Amino acid sequence: MSKLSIGIVGLPNVGKSTLFQALTSVAVPAENYPFCTIDPNVGVVEVPDRRLGILAEIVKPPRVVPNVVEFVDIAGLVAGASRGEGLGNKFLQHIREVDAIAHVVRCFDDPAVVATGDLENPSADREVVELELELSDLEMVLRALDKAERRERSGDKEGALFARALRRLRDALDAGTPARRVEMNAEEDRLIRSLGLLTRKPVLYVANVDEHELELGSPHTLKLRDAVATYDPEAEVVEVCASLEAELLALEPEERGEFLSEHGMAESGLARLVRAGFRLLGLQTFFTIGDTEVRAWTLRSGALAPEAAGRVHTDFERCFIRAETIAFDDFRDIGSYKVAREKGLIRAEGKDYEVRDGDILLFRTSA
Repeated sequence: MSKLSIGIVGLPNVGKSTLFQALTSVAVPAENYPFCTIDPNVGVVEVPDRRLGILAEIVKPPRVVPNVVEFVDIAGLVAGASRGEGLGNKFLQHIREVDAIAHVVRCFDDPAVVATGDLENPSADREVVELELELSDLEMVLRALDKAERRERSGDKEGALFARALRRLRDALDAGTPARRVEMNAEEDRLIRSLGLLTRKPVLYVANVDEHELELGSPHTLKLRDAVATYDPEAEVVEVCASLEAELLALEPEERGEFLSEHGMAESGLARLVRAGFRLLGLQTFFTIGDTEVRAWTLRSGALAPEAAGRVHTDFERCFIRAETIAFDDFRDIGSYKVAREKGLIRAEGKDYEVRDGDILLFRTSA
């Protein structure tokens, strides 16, 4: 995975474009009317990671390269989107192309902003979007099932396996259960993945609250959390204030810490959202350091050292011999790669080594 791609979805006027603009510093239309966003806007954001800054302070390289996340602002969905309402078919295709979905739900009252959903029940807004994604998936599953059952009747074993998996998906979607909650074995997953189902994508929910409720607690967010816990127990709800994030962005970097403290926040909404995205997709970070560059890399949790080597260069995975490894905390405490080696803190790990979050890796290859 080169970079994490998160699609920001929701009903019109829930604050999606304002959030996107604050997170990515990309100037996008954010006027107060539905369907302001027609084509998806894309912004690449650096992943906040204090460890990278600490490594840069120690090594002092001329170049520091962070992990990045790609945010895609997708126009507001409405009821009937799966049938093409509100330009829905085009927008659903844009969702199909991202790795994960950040579902923004309006959890604030503001009479100045036109509401297209139910302010008293933010979960109802969630249900509108989820239903459209489920209906779109159901239509795709039914089309695929028709073909798979013809193969099944002819005695095709793979067709029979595909048909059985599709029937389970059909029944789940009919019952209002997202495809990601349907258990699949590895072979079934391979077949299903070709469909690009929307509700099989991992989802996190973004409760967009006003400034005061961010500090004091939002009753709307509590309702949303309760509903999500029933519908999608593994999903996370991240509370942000899109307007506050926009104010934060307008400040000089040295002023942002004080601003966050004044509003009772230890970090920005961006940091929370990005970290939630990493958890959602089961990702972690490893580092490479050198005289010319310190760099953060994205890697799936549980990956072995050769796969990490392949992230740095494809030939490194093929020609992998070993990885010289030290944990971030150990390197920070020692403050020198040379001293760490002298003290025996640099470990030589082979092909079966499972990379840990925060590892600093130097790859030895036959290339």
